[in-house]
Amino acid sequence: MKKKALITFLLMCFIGMANAQDAEPEFVGEAVIVNGDKTIPLDKEYSQVKTKAGASLYIVGIGSVKSKINIKGGSASARANKDDDFYLIVKAVDNSSDPMSIINIFEFEASKKVRKAELSSTNTFGGVNNDKLAYIEYTAKKYGETSYLIKLKKPYAGEFGLMVRNPNTKDEKQVVVACFGID
Repeated sequence: MKKKALITFLLMCFIGMANAQDAEPEFVGEAVIVNGDKTIPLDKEYSQVKTKAGASLYIVGIGSVKSKINIKGGSASARANKDDDFYLIVKAVDNSSDPMSIINIFEFEASKKVRKAELSSTNTFGGVNNDKLAYIEYTAKKYGETSYLIKLKKPYAGEFGLMVRNPNTKDEKQVVVACFGID
C-alpha cells in the first residue's frame, strides 16, 4: 500500500514539473504565477508616469515634486493567496544575469481607481531622491532557457508590479508593468 502511494506521489510530482515547464512565458518581460497545477499570466499594463508638485512649491517656492507610476484600475486580475505555496516564472532576455539587477518587484499604493508607486522625489533643500520604489525581496533560480523561477521571501496581501529590464539596451521609452495581487 505504501509503495503504491509513493509511486502515485512521484507520478503527480513528475506531472506537476512537466506542466510547470510549459508555464515558461512566451515573450521577454512576461510573467506567470504558478500555484499547484494552475498557471496564471500576470496582467500586462502600460504605465503612466505622472509628476506632481506640492501646493507649497507654487505658493512660496519651497516644497517637493514627486514622480509616480500610475496604473489604471484598483487591482490586478491575476491573484495569488499569501498562504499558498506559489512562485513566479519570469522570462528575460537570458538567464545569465543576476536577476536582482534586471527584475524589480515592487508594491503599489492602491485605491479603487488606480495603483501608484513613487519613482522619485525632488525637494527644494534635499535634492533628488531616485529609485523610491518599495521593492519586494525574493529568491531566484534559473528556469528553462531564458527564464527565472522566483519565490517571494515573505508574501503578504497587496497589489504588486513586476518590471524586467533588458541589460543589453540603454533606451527604454515605454514602461510595461506586469501586475498581480496577493490576497
